[in-house]
Amino acid sequence: MRTACLVLAWVVFSAGAAGAQDQQSNPCEENPRYQEFDFWVGEWEVFTLDGTKAGDNEIQYEENGCLVVERWTSAGGGTGQSYNYYDPGTDKWRQVWVSQAAVIDYEGGLTDDGSMELRGEIVYQRTGQTAKFMGLWTPQEDGTVRQHFEQYDAEKDEWSPWFTGIYQRKE
Repeated sequence: MRTACLVLAWVVFSAGAAGAQDQQSNPCEENPRYQEFDFWVGEWEVFTLDGTKAGDNEIQYEENGCLVVERWTSAGGGTGQSYNYYDPGTDKWRQVWVSQAAVIDYEGGLTDDGSMELRGEIVYQRTGQTAKFMGLWTPQEDGTVRQHFEQYDAEKDEWSPWFTGIYQRKE
């Protein structure tokens, strides 16, 4: 009997919460913090600094603007995805990247110059090796976005470039 009451209570709560949510406005569309990564949303070709095509990237809003989803395909056919979201509980942006090569989990926010800077950790799938990791996305005046990653080398006690790409919008 107690289980049936709990199930009924959950159904009533869920229906009420869903109904209330449907009637309320969307905080992710109204709060400007959720739009801080707008400059990265779109369909892109990504090039290395020497002009070599690194791959294609599609970044789009989902969940009514509460989630930015990245779908990457490298020029060699490798893939990866990330979930990016503003967390109002921590007042930070967070990205979780997953590919067959690595998992990256980091957080941060906008810098004074309008770049998105995230810091955290990379874990390599095959070896389990971990390292501090940082990413910086910078909108450029010409409409491109510069993405720069660095990994911390504990043995050398220094940050080393990991990847730099220039995002050009697809036409």
